[in-house]
Amino acid sequence: MTDTTSTDSNVPGPGGRSLSRDERAELEALRREVTTLRAQPAQPAPPAPPAQPATGRRRGRWRSPVAAILIVLGCLLAPISVLGIWTANQVSNTDRYVATVSPLIQDPAIQHAATDKITTAIMTQINVPTLASQTATQLNQRGLPRAATLVQNFSGSIASAIQGFVHNAVAQIITSPAMNNVWLQANRTAHAQLVAALSGSNNSGAITTSNGQVVLNLQPFIKVAQQDLANRGLTFLEKLPTPSATFPLFPSRELVKAQTAYRLVNDLKIVLPILCLLLIAAGVYVARSHRRALIGAGLGFAASMFLLAAILLIVRGAYLNAIPDNTLPSDAAAAAFDILVRFIRLALRALLVVGLVVAAAAFLTGPSPTAVRVRSWFTAGFGWLRRSMDHFGVSTGPVGRWTYAHRRGLRIGAVALACLIFVFLGHPTVAVVITLVVLLLVALGLIELIGRPPAQPVTDSTPGPPAPPAPPAPRPAAGAS
Repeated sequence: MTDTTSTDSNVPGPGGRSLSRDERAELEALRREVTTLRAQPAQPAPPAPPAQPATGRRRGRWRSPVAAILIVLGCLLAPISVLGIWTANQVSNTDRYVATVSPLIQDPAIQHAATDKITTAIMTQINVPTLASQTATQLNQRGLPRAATLVQNFSGSIASAIQGFVHNAVAQIITSPAMNNVWLQANRTAHAQLVAALSGSNNSGAITTSNGQVVLNLQPFIKVAQQDLANRGLTFLEKLPTPSATFPLFPSRELVKAQTAYRLVNDLKIVLPILCLLLIAAGVYVARSHRRALIGAGLGFAASMFLLAAILLIVRGAYLNAIPDNTLPSDAAAAAFDILVRFIRLALRALLVVGLVVAAAAFLTGPSPTAVRVRSWFTAGFGWLRRSMDHFGVSTGPVGRWTYAHRRGLRIGAVALACLIFVFLGHPTVAVVITLVVLLLVALGLIELIGRPPAQPVTDSTPGPPAPPAPPAPRPAAGAS
């Protein structure tokens, strides 16, 4: 019988030459591999996923409009929530209320208006023309008609001089630290009466209604001015009663609206912010694309703050138009309004920035080319920093491996901590929000920089040496069949 192995050894190779030992060994290996593959049973193709019925797609169509409605409702409640929290803070916290109204007495326009009102009240009590007439009568009775005539003729000049003296003295008193302390103490006392006026339970005290206006009683300030003028030489003022004068705050017809809004907002001051956030969160959750919904929610929240700013401008114009100039100069009224609502403006600016930051963060984590490009820049930057640290022998060791293993929880914790700090800040401003965002980005960057994946085992993918070829079979002797 003829040996098949010897037959293979005589198979001509390329160019008609015989196969070498290495080539025969490689041929045998390929044959064994083909034989093994043929011996394996054929694997059935994986079944195709069942096609989604058309009714399923139709059932999901409700998610987009419902999500849009929820987000819009939440954004519309945001300005109301800001006003409610501001009102509740002003009413429930005396220190917060005093902090709101304390800059009023330091504004030049308001100082000038208060100086004029206090000077007018004091000059009304002095009544120089009447005093001049009484003095002239007494001089005539004493046989000094010429002196009486001089007093009568110069009574206007005397009144003008006294009024100028009083006005300058009152202006100095208004700008003094003593008057600032009186202003703070009077407002602390008036705070309880303001609450009573808003709740409708009391209409007496430092804050009252008079001639269609809600007014602040200036008697404590006039008393301080009288005492200071008496110390300056006008001692007769000590014998005069302290006149009453008022400083208008806003029209009394607005008080009814303020009382109604106070009662409503005081009941909903906690419910409204929670309901606002729940509506926005539910809208994002229900939406088909959570990321797109979050972008829309952030932009809508920022737009609601623009709406609140526009409402404040409208209310400011209505307030200035409602106060006549003879009651309160327009510049003083404008300064009073701007000071009283400054915390609302600070809050809406901060929340506007928060909405834009949320929208930007949701966009940059998305699959858009711009977002991918920005993330690739950061990834390349962190990679360069890691390589530089490795070059100088700086390694995070076990801390880096632990950080990498828990990076998701660390990111969530950093974001949650930033949110809690923002929520519990008393008066967050735009600068505070920007600072929090920068610190949050630094924290997230440190997590990415410190985190190091565990070292992967090195595997040699180069093929091993070929199997040794089988020893060649002896060639048959000549003449053998």
